[in-house]
Amino acid sequence: MKNLLFALFLLSISSNYAHSQNTRYKVALVGFYNLENLYDTVNNPTVDDEEFLPKSDRRYGTAIYTDKLGRLSDVISQMGTDITPDGLALLGVAEIENDTVLSDLTKTEKLKSRKWKFVHYNSPDRRGVDVAMFYNPKYFSVLYSQPLFVQLPGGAKDAFFTRDILYVKGLMDGDTVHVFVNHWPSRSGGEERSIPARAAAAGTAKKCIDSIIAINPLSKIILMGDLNDDPVSPSITKVLGAVGDIKKVQPNELYNPWYDMYKKGMGTSPYQDAWGLFDQVLCSGSWLDKNQTGYYFHKQVLFNREFMVQKTGKWRGYSKRTWDGITYNYGYSDHFPVYLMMVKKVATP
Repeated sequence: MKNLLFALFLLSISSNYAHSQNTRYKVALVGFYNLENLYDTVNNPTVDDEEFLPKSDRRYGTAIYTDKLGRLSDVISQMGTDITPDGLALLGVAEIENDTVLSDLTKTEKLKSRKWKFVHYNSPDRRGVDVAMFYNPKYFSVLYSQPLFVQLPGGAKDAFFTRDILYVKGLMDGDTVHVFVNHWPSRSGGEERSIPARAAAAGTAKKCIDSIIAINPLSKIILMGDLNDDPVSPSITKVLGAVGDIKKVQPNELYNPWYDMYKKGMGTSPYQDAWGLFDQVLCSGSWLDKNQTGYYFHKQVLFNREFMVQKTGKWRGYSKRTWDGITYNYGYSDHFPVYLMMVKKVATP
């Protein structure tokens, strides 16, 4: 019944347009995907990438690298194509080593026709992994971008640097959109000990968001990433001030559409037989007005197709990860991707 109702909403699709009754809609999909250690095979002496080299215990050579690129492109190329043949308009990614792997991914057989571009800066992370944002130039053009440095507090992973937050301002078919791509500090060493580190990352993003909203309270903001926290965690509910009830969101607040999904036991990354919903795309309340002329939020999608699920072994039922220890698992990622569907009413002749 759910699929039938959605099919009625998208009665027919022509290019990137959807039709519903007598109203025509343009669709833009905004997603995030943790690519799980997408390294190239060349040694970078400035970062700790030794385990992802041809002579490492993983034997991470051209064959594995090429296969991983192909598998990631299988997933990405299918995201949202049941809604629009263009797929994603924007895709934030995490755990990528450099612009080489980003370029190689755009050149894969299943993605090259989309002519994607990307925004990327090198981060100070000791493992050399960064965040980045792909965009389809049919939908989005970049006006400005910068990395936001996250200062970790003393006592919270204070021996290491973490990933910068990527900030991108651009135009999405006439809408000015502010995008923040995040990969917050992990829970290694214990969730409690690492809470201040994620609060620091959330605070860095919030400070920039507040400065944008101070100029224009109706600014359209997207915050996405592997937050290493769930929708109910303090970093999200208190530091970001994200609201899970769509009826209570103010235009200058962040709306978290994943709150109810998490409460129902759904998630993007499993741990000890429980699902965490660390991968999220949040939007400001200004996206929620359905009477506006620009894009507005329609729905959230957790993309977890059957082929992406581990069928055997100790990880059975989990997301089909790239590695089982140091053995190549012919998988995709240890995270499922997510995306938001934004729609815009189009004037009919």
